[in-house]
Amino acid sequence: MESIINQLANEFSIRPQQVEDTLNLIDGGNTIPFIARYRKEVTGNLSDALLRDLDVRLTYLRKLEKRKEEVTGSIAEQGKLTPELQAAIAQSLTLQEVEDHYLPYKQKKKTRASVAREKGLEPLALQILEQKLSEAELEHEALKYLDAEKEIETVEKALQFAMDIIAEIISDNGTYRAVIRKSTYDKGQIKASVVKGKEEENPELEMYFDHSETIKGIKDHRILALNRGEKKKALAVKIVAPTEEIESYLKKELLTEHPSKYLLNVLADSYTRLIAPAIEREIRTALKERAEEGAIKMFALNLKKLLLQPPFKEKVTMGFDPAFRTGCKIAVLDKVGKLLDYTTIYPTFGKGQAEKAEKEFIELIERYQIDIIAIGNGTASRESEQFVAETIKKTTVPVQYIVVNEAGASVYSASELGTEEYPDINVSIRGAISIGGRLQDPLSELVKIDPKHIGVGQYQHDVNQKELERVLEATVEDAVNNVGVNVNRASVALLKYVAGVNKTIANNIMDYRNSVGPLKNRKELMKVKGLGAKAYEQCAGFLRIDDGDNILDNTGVHPEAYKSVEKLLKLKGIQKEKLGTKEQLNLFNEMNYSELAQQLEIGIPTLYDIIKELKKPGRDPRENAPKPHLRSDVLSMSDLEVGMELTGTVRNVIDFGAFVDIGVHQDGLVHISQITDRYIKHPSEAVSLGDVVTVRVLSVDMKRKRISLTMII
Repeated sequence: MESIINQLANEFSIRPQQVEDTLNLIDGGNTIPFIARYRKEVTGNLSDALLRDLDVRLTYLRKLEKRKEEVTGSIAEQGKLTPELQAAIAQSLTLQEVEDHYLPYKQKKKTRASVAREKGLEPLALQILEQKLSEAELEHEALKYLDAEKEIETVEKALQFAMDIIAEIISDNGTYRAVIRKSTYDKGQIKASVVKGKEEENPELEMYFDHSETIKGIKDHRILALNRGEKKKALAVKIVAPTEEIESYLKKELLTEHPSKYLLNVLADSYTRLIAPAIEREIRTALKERAEEGAIKMFALNLKKLLLQPPFKEKVTMGFDPAFRTGCKIAVLDKVGKLLDYTTIYPTFGKGQAEKAEKEFIELIERYQIDIIAIGNGTASRESEQFVAETIKKTTVPVQYIVVNEAGASVYSASELGTEEYPDINVSIRGAISIGGRLQDPLSELVKIDPKHIGVGQYQHDVNQKELERVLEATVEDAVNNVGVNVNRASVALLKYVAGVNKTIANNIMDYRNSVGPLKNRKELMKVKGLGAKAYEQCAGFLRIDDGDNILDNTGVHPEAYKSVEKLLKLKGIQKEKLGTKEQLNLFNEMNYSELAQQLEIGIPTLYDIIKELKKPGRDPRENAPKPHLRSDVLSMSDLEVGMELTGTVRNVIDFGAFVDIGVHQDGLVHISQITDRYIKHPSEAVSLGDVVTVRVLSVDMKRKRISLTMII
């Protein structure tokens, strides 16, 4: 364990004691959000993101240690474990290194070499490998192994069996493997070609129909594209290694000044038949894992930004789900998201239906005094936006609209949760409710949808789904706990992401609310079935009660610190009931944090957090983020001109750039080279999902529906 602690300390540039204390917290069943928020003094103020990475790396290193023990034990059982080999395994830094050392001792399925060994040809193989006998002498030795019953009828057959053994010996050498793997990665190429007859079916893969680039330089998104093309059986992908250099290396390592033709032949066979295919698989797997890790991280980053988009609170909202044949579904939500009304209109069904749709639409706006209209960006979105933009000019209500990403709305509509929440509402209307809800409070609404269906990823269906699910679950958990949850209004979908709360406890909280009524204080949480002391410790600070007995319950202050807070308020003459008012704010100024922390017997980081919460009970960290750009008129691609400057909202960030919504239904691409005039390795270094940015139009391709933009203005 000490070696793992030291390694983690070096890798993360933190003190060994920090690592040890943090691992004790993790092993003690504490959640990452709880550790990050309420155990800052123990961890040395490590962020939730770093704690997540530390936890993942810890899992890998523990797996590595376990594998080292298994491999060492297996080799020892065979009576082949030397002190040198044991030390080499112990010093291995990766699972691949351990497997390289284990390769010669690993139990294999039937191979050409194992067949040859069963026939007793290993001594002859070792004689060839020693290179002490001439070719004639080797052939003479081979006569001793002729045996018709063993199907060794000729000298040539005996020598071939012996060479099969040598080929495997060379292939199983971990040192050779490591050198060849590095040489292939550093100097090899990855090549792709189109499978004959698949050209027209896969136009999106056209750039890979005859593609070649270095393995070392290939970008993650191109790895995923090649893998997708290969999976669709549209592309043939292979690794081209520096074969001459590798064979030259093997000759240098294995051959003496006058090698036999048998050994020369077996070198080429060992590399071509055994080593090269294995190395190709390993490199392709490593590239895939690297690309998937990058794609998953990018997905998580985009998802977190989306979840933490600022809510449009206290706004009466209309969710507008566009369609042609089946009509546009409309749902009106009050300022806290309660469904007020719903209908279906047909603005594209001829003049009569269009006039009726307009009349009903205006009537809803004026009856409910709609503030914002959220239009889904799916089928008929363009036509719906045109209808909305033209119609709102005919009402006196100052209403604006915004096109929102409706990805996942249909999934929610047909889900078990959607049915539970709106059992008497048509499936299609639930989609409009979701579209409106995700504008009012993106976090509360989007947690109801499987993150994979939210539509802010890149190749999300091509990556390791189990790992994707793990990372996205953690991302949602961090976002939810960062904001905090109103325990009396939150859905089960939101509650289950609170630290220490699972779906069962979330359902029990809902049952408690329904049977007993709204919770009046955090202590009451202990009355919820299944919510014990440990769960209470983990979740209490993240659950808010905005109209309860204690104003502290509407803050991020953990109940374990309430006594310290009471002492602080008494010391400073601050009235708890008036927290958050202007007259109280000045009383928090000019505090000596070091002195106060000692008096209160708490850490300085905790004191900072407490005072931040006391200044503004019920604060929402999302409020300071820039809000999406609202519109009252509509543009189309045909309105765009090269050189035109526009304001837009970043909708997705991917490896090669960012997609920006500029209000023309089709998002424009800002290539990584056009994001900033400084060098960046990845777009995420300069831009994030939800950013409101100024762009200039570089080109418009009407036929392919592509818009090229620049942020370098």
